[in-house]
Amino acid sequence: MKVQTKSKKVNKAWLNEHVNDPWVKLAQKEGYRARAAYKLREIDEALGLVKPGMVVVDLGCAPGAWSQYLRRRMARGRAATGALNGAIIGLDLLPMAPIEGVQYIQGDFREGAVLAQLEELLKGDRADLVVSDMAPNLSGVASVDSARVEELVALAIAFCQQHLKPAGSLVAKVFHGSGYNELVQLFRTNFTTVKPLKPRASRDRSSETFLVGTGLKPVDRS
Repeated sequence: MKVQTKSKKVNKAWLNEHVNDPWVKLAQKEGYRARAAYKLREIDEALGLVKPGMVVVDLGCAPGAWSQYLRRRMARGRAATGALNGAIIGLDLLPMAPIEGVQYIQGDFREGAVLAQLEELLKGDRADLVVSDMAPNLSGVASVDSARVEELVALAIAFCQQHLKPAGSLVAKVFHGSGYNELVQLFRTNFTTVKPLKPRASRDRSSETFLVGTGLKPVDRS
């Protein structure tokens, strides 16, 4: 298949920016699989979300940078290997190379069989923290993309209603634009405290931001 010249230029420009990105270079130096690790680190440093001994679920975990950060943050001596104080469970549709101490499930958490695997790993407990870096494949059509993002965030919140402790927190990636205010309201409906954060590790031109909800509200089933 031939690639058009414009696409080649765009790909070359992106690759050049990526290779020279200071966060990419830092990730390579510190052994993270992606620059995304520093987004979670900034959020954690701002709000103090991650603590040793926690049970954490990482939704959309592949390629594993967030799970790597969680693993180091929760380990004795903040090490990439060795004893882990707590539990980390990662879920994704995509495969992920193993991370020592991280329990990984490949599949769709909306499916009963996948949820059953998760519940088995939780051993009757609930998570202290759920983090979600899930993002849809964007089409470029604002209304379609907004609906896809909202669906993923709604799924993460529904997951929390079943598997997060009442005092726990959810970190979820969202995008500014059409539907953003509705997502903030959805968080406020489900959490007592809601904070938006735009980490420095996010590219300036990116519309991504992160919503952090803490203190799960009970579901009104009336």
